[in-house]
Amino acid sequence: MRLERLNVDKFKVFLTFDDMQERGITKEDLWQDVPKVHDLFRDMMLEADDELGFKVDGPIAVEVYAMPAQGMVIIVSKGLPDEDFDIDGFEEGYIEMQVTLDESDEIFYTFKEFEDVIGLSSRLYPFGVIGGQLYFFDGQYYMKFEDMDIIDQDEEAFIALLSEFGYSSTVSIHRVKEYGKTLMENEAVYQLYHTFIKR
Repeated sequence: MRLERLNVDKFKVFLTFDDMQERGITKEDLWQDVPKVHDLFRDMMLEADDELGFKVDGPIAVEVYAMPAQGMVIIVSKGLPDEDFDIDGFEEGYIEMQVTLDESDEIFYTFKEFEDVIGLSSRLYPFGVIGGQLYFFDGQYYMKFEDMDIIDQDEEAFIALLSEFGYSSTVSIHRVKEYGKTLMENEAVYQLYHTFIKR
């Protein structure tokens, strides 16, 4: 579970499927009102308090985005302070919240070194993957793949290969596009392979 503060009243949590499996939670469980999901949210709030100094003093809004083969991104926002809010109720596992669920089809990974991006391309190209977009933001490299980029691929094997070289991004593509630099707008794997590997 990785946490990132977005602003004073909002933070983001990235949960991998491994994190969820450790807790015995499936993607479908997040749609339901079950004790293990309450425990997950309580742990998230306690960790947000410890790591980010994010204090709960009223109702919260929770947006849950499922990303294929990667995990879940959960965005927690404070609502307006509520006079009837009972902080003791929070300690007992109850918290007032409004939940929004959405699903994203994008595969978006981050890499610490440019060599990792080249290494990934050298493995993807022989499988016929030539697409993708490459970005640079805040000292790291990012690659985004659309469904059409991996249309003939086994998605789980594709994600496993990405995970060998990088990790699923907790930064949104919108932030990277706005504040980062677009290095290769399309066919990034093809360009990387022919520029750095097969010269």
